[in-house]
Amino acid sequence: MHGEYKVPGGKLVVVDVETDGGVLRDVRVAGDFFLEPDEALDAVNGALEGAPAGTDAAGLAARIEAALPAGTVMYGLTAEGVAIAVRRALAHATDWTDYDWQLIHEGPQSPALHMALDEVLTAEVAAGRRPPTLRVWEWGAPAVIIGSFQSLRNEVDPDGAARHGIEVVRRISGGGAMFVEPGNTITYSLSVPESLVHGLSFQDSYAYLDDWVLAALADMGIRAWYQPLNDIATEQGKIAGAAQKRVVGPGGGPGAVLHHVTMSYDIDADKMTEVLRIGREKLSDKGTRSAKKRVDPLRRQTGLAREAVIDRMIDSFRARYGLAPGEVTDEELARARELARTKFTTGEWTARVP
Repeated sequence: MHGEYKVPGGKLVVVDVETDGGVLRDVRVAGDFFLEPDEALDAVNGALEGAPAGTDAAGLAARIEAALPAGTVMYGLTAEGVAIAVRRALAHATDWTDYDWQLIHEGPQSPALHMALDEVLTAEVAAGRRPPTLRVWEWGAPAVIIGSFQSLRNEVDPDGAARHGIEVVRRISGGGAMFVEPGNTITYSLSVPESLVHGLSFQDSYAYLDDWVLAALADMGIRAWYQPLNDIATEQGKIAGAAQKRVVGPGGGPGAVLHHVTMSYDIDADKMTEVLRIGREKLSDKGTRSAKKRVDPLRRQTGLAREAVIDRMIDSFRARYGLAPGEVTDEELARARELARTKFTTGEWTARVP
């Protein structure tokens, strides 16, 4: 069995392993990391040899830590990263390059239709009828998108939303509220087979699926990092937030993961604070007293036009994993429009948590 895992902000770890009698055998760890002394690699392999195959990542990492020679230095590598690579090998996880990725980047659409497209396209990936897909959104109207479990009245000021013509929709994933305006926001979705994140914890899957965009930002001169659980940040502040939803496959079989990210290209902070109810408790855990300082736009950090930022992100993804142009099929669009009508524009859904 073969497993790979790129440590967030670090290097690639590769593990080849067999099992015999319910334990790990012939464990071979490799990668482009740095490790001193050389004997430390033998210690890592030895620590994993004979471990029960059901040992979780934390247990495997503890075995590795205990076996490392005194003074071991790891660069681009962690015991947890090795353990995750082992778990991914045992779970027969796939890799980004195992797939023929498809790009969808179409014209502006309504907020409700975007919510529906996420649900429909991810269900199609789960059913095996659609390849893994990167969809870049274009917004047809300003909106507030609240998380699946958020209270509508606690998150949105209805007077402020009405005054600024802001539509409020609820998405299928958890997480916090997003304030978006056409031209000022970059939003994308990844709809991927569940096998791509096999062996990863829920938190690790966020970092794993965000890694490509961190590299794309680095190509634009922005040093960004994953900030648990679901933020992307720079030294100037938060620039993006992510959310996920697991979709079960047909008959309860292997499914798919929806991972979508909203990035602030340019933001009207005054308008945002009039529309969103951002309480003191939420601000306190971000280390700031002002909601306007929580998000630092990409426009200022890159000096690039929004379209140029998107093009560079797409080019970066394509260079790493391949990316063919695609489109929403007529059948998918029809299903999404019906879902937008019967679910995402209804008070029953939007106010399901009042």
